[in-house]
Amino acid sequence: MIKVTIDAPQERIVSFTLSGHADYAKKGSDIVCAGASAVSFGAVNAIMSLTDVKPEIEQGGKGGYLRCGIPENISEESQEKVQLLLNAMLISLQTIERDYGKYIKIILNK
Repeated sequence: MIKVTIDAPQERIVSFTLSGHADYAKKGSDIVCAGASAVSFGAVNAIMSLTDVKPEIEQGGKGGYLRCGIPENISEESQEKVQLLLNAMLISLQTIERDYGKYIKIILNK
């Protein structure tokens, strides 16, 4: 199962972590894993390309792992853009969870 942990104190997403594997299908055919990966990496790439924010990124391991943290000292304008992108990511992941909840779980820490 893919576990997605989103830390959002005060209604702002400050970090997210994806870990594990969906095990929906064999490697290379797992649409749940592919979808979650595309959405999360797409959000990170969009933040780096469309804002002046350099997120703190950790990734790797055979267990499937991505962590993205947003620096605290960014402008309000950049923060608004980052939040829009991260909330779009969350909505996409929630859509995957709605349809494939046996394979992906989202934990939202407020």
